[in-house]
Amino acid sequence: MFDYVRKHTKIMMVVLFLVIIPSFVLVGIDGYTRFREQDQTVARIGSVEITRGEWEAAHREEIERVRQLMPTIDAKLLDSEQARYGTLERLVRERVLAQAAQAAHLGTSDARLARELQSIPAIAELRRPDGTLDMERYRQLLGRQGMSPEMFEARMRSDLAARQVQAGVAQTAFIQAVPADLALSAYFERREVQLARFAVADFAARVKPEDSELEAFYQANQALFQAPEQASIEYIVLDIDAVRKTIKLNEQDVRSYYEQNAARLSGPEERRASHILISAAKDASAAERQKARERAQELLAQARKAPDSFAQLARKHSQDPGSAPNGGDLDFFPRGAMVKPFEEAAFALKKGEISEVVESDFGFHVIRVTDIKAPKQKSFVELRASLEEDLKNQQARARYAEAAEAFTNGVYEQSDSLKPVADKLKLEIQTASGLGRQPVPGAKGVLASAKFLEAVFSPDSVNNKRNTEAVEIAPSQLAAARITRHTPARTLPLAEVRTVVRERVVQARAAELARQEGQQKLAAWKANPAGAAAATTQVVSRDQTQNLPAAVVDAVLRADTAQLPQWVGVDLGAQGYVVARIIKRVERVAPAADAQRQDRAQYAQWWMQAEGQAYYQLLQERLKVQIKVPRPANALPAARGAS
Repeated sequence: MFDYVRKHTKIMMVVLFLVIIPSFVLVGIDGYTRFREQDQTVARIGSVEITRGEWEAAHREEIERVRQLMPTIDAKLLDSEQARYGTLERLVRERVLAQAAQAAHLGTSDARLARELQSIPAIAELRRPDGTLDMERYRQLLGRQGMSPEMFEARMRSDLAARQVQAGVAQTAFIQAVPADLALSAYFERREVQLARFAVADFAARVKPEDSELEAFYQANQALFQAPEQASIEYIVLDIDAVRKTIKLNEQDVRSYYEQNAARLSGPEERRASHILISAAKDASAAERQKARERAQELLAQARKAPDSFAQLARKHSQDPGSAPNGGDLDFFPRGAMVKPFEEAAFALKKGEISEVVESDFGFHVIRVTDIKAPKQKSFVELRASLEEDLKNQQARARYAEAAEAFTNGVYEQSDSLKPVADKLKLEIQTASGLGRQPVPGAKGVLASAKFLEAVFSPDSVNNKRNTEAVEIAPSQLAAARITRHTPARTLPLAEVRTVVRERVVQARAAELARQEGQQKLAAWKANPAGAAAATTQVVSRDQTQNLPAAVVDAVLRADTAQLPQWVGVDLGAQGYVVARIIKRVERVAPAADAQRQDRAQYAQWWMQAEGQAYYQLLQERLKVQIKVPRPANALPAARGAS
């Protein structure tokens, strides 16, 4: 084999050229690069790797979860470098805890998993009346999130095992009252201070910027003076209503539907009944329930022997306090108003008939139907409108899946226009202008969907003016759009924003003057405290901030009070500068018993979080965790150890 290769080198080169080059043509070098990037390792936990593809998939899932909770959130916040890094840290944390759970042989029983699944509202809603889970709808629910039941339940088991790791740490936290009170007293210590404020507004009048200064600031800060990106679009929406509009009903079908449903649509039949109840709790012993049944059987025999005495028997013997005084009369009721066994018995009787003994959760009933109110059947003409509405709704729901497939394929296959799909499905092409990447206040329908706007402003849609993909806006509602005009974000000319530029320059210069003045006064007052300007004295603490900026409160309470008075200066940027003179420490007033218990509970929670974080850091060291992506500036700190 290798001899053949050596002897026919040129032939093999040609073969390789024919095999490899077309693949680059079809996929592209960029495609190979993206494929390799997806497989790139971004973090390592022991021998387990997290690839860039896993990271991106997890971040897409996180974006979708946050959008469902907060539909109006700015998409840029969700896809920032800081947010993406936060997702990676969360992913690493999940893998660390999963390995810790596996090492500790922690698992989740089927019963525990079932309880957790039942506690999820979206899954609880899928239960049938008999208590069983509608598996088809369950699969559909998870399918919309790109998961099978097996995948979802495996993830749930892993999460529950990880919670056991965290709970094992949290439950070992033991806080004694005395050290907790000492720590809380130090934390909530109060300090008596005098403040001198140097507000930016007080220095603004001194600032007279030259045109050259405005020009320089504008050139250096053009990102501050951007006109937002905008697009005009045409779009189509497919939903049940749109499908219903295309349905033409056959006269014979409507008449057949009338014949099958006239009784139901004319209104519900109602029964009037009286009953004698012998109470027996459903959790009573078998002997007690049997005794109640026998008593009901005795009363049934008496009622059948003298039917006209039913009301008298009910008044004397029924244990239903609501109906007994009325001879057991329950007035008229439709189906669904009574418990199932009672309803089935009552609607099986003719007027004047008495039932057998009927068992329910309340005990044992003897029922007599005293009247039947059958609705007058309405004519075809009277019911025609509701018949047609019902039929159209039924057919629309049946046809929606087929229409949705045609919609999804059509907007993709004929990507240069929405008209073919609109004509095929008889949809109205709508237009909108002035759209940005975020929904405008008051937007309705699809234009209020951040998911839809994300598709509108996707690179393919913006650069190539192609149709967006079919976007699921809500259950049984799809939308697609095409950009007809796109205006990129642009820097506004100085002439248009001169007033704003001047305001920013004045503010920046005034803030600098306030800082300089504050620092000069701070130095002078430290050297000569008697020369300090008079100021109102106030007491500041972490739980009584007196509406002071957090930076001022923090600086005052962090200052060393071994030697008083003490001076601190706080630069508040655009808010100016503050000089604080700390006069004395004020011990915390002992809280009431209830407040003290709450404070200790909060302290215990902080302690648990600290221990959880310390344990997580220990696990990271043991597993030699490496995150190979640099932490972005201003990234949020990693999640706490105990949640």
